[in-house]
Amino acid sequence: MPVGAIRVFLCSHIGGAVFALCIQSVLLAQERAVSPQRTAVSVPFVGCGSDGQVGPLEAPKGTSPPVPTLSLQEAQKLAYYKSAASAGVLAPRGWFCFGTYGSNGNALFVSPQPIDTAKIFSNGGSGFPGPAIEISHRYGGTSGRFEVAEIIARVFPAYKSFADGVMKEGVGQPLTFGPYPKDTLTYKSKTVVEYQTPAQADGLGTHSALKKNSGSIDGVAILVGQTPPDMLLLSVRLSPDQSGLTAAIVRQVERDASRLK
Repeated sequence: MPVGAIRVFLCSHIGGAVFALCIQSVLLAQERAVSPQRTAVSVPFVGCGSDGQVGPLEAPKGTSPPVPTLSLQEAQKLAYYKSAASAGVLAPRGWFCFGTYGSNGNALFVSPQPIDTAKIFSNGGSGFPGPAIEISHRYGGTSGRFEVAEIIARVFPAYKSFADGVMKEGVGQPLTFGPYPKDTLTYKSKTVVEYQTPAQADGLGTHSALKKNSGSIDGVAILVGQTPPDMLLLSVRLSPDQSGLTAAIVRQVERDASRLK
């Protein structure tokens, strides 16, 4: 008998005529497959120091937002990282973080290793050759418009006119229109696209401080605001034993971004 349902049929004879009374009841089985429980769980808040246009900023104190996109198992492995000037992001517990900010926007970097800012962010710096997470917020109405236009040209055709306008300024390299050849794109809407940049390939994932290596980079690009639009770009590369957390990290960024629109 199939698990999850029991059917009971009752038939009786009355006065030579057949009176069929069929009653079907469905009972929930005590043992059934269920998806991981998802409730408004909480995770630790980790404040991150930052540096930028007006000097160093101390790590903020606060609490993480509700995270109903997490299962209880995921919540036990994650924390919510945020600097005074950046968007926040989920990342594995016990990692290190640092934020940057300026007139073009802001960014937050989270890594399992201490972040040597002089080595990573200097001209020709090493970036992050291994596991790391970056979330950047670039402003479309300032000098950040050049980076916004680069991503729009790649994956947001509905906003091509913005990219065309920036390119007509004649500053920087000409834009390339169309996706990176090896990226896998999943459009959630005309302003939200999830991506995967495969190992040893250039793509949206390497449009960050994460350097290409033998692991893929996953994330999401999101346009926020009206005209001109801003850009949120998340890049995630975790170690193989933590890669199952990537989807939860992406979901939470999408949820946070929905409140910025």
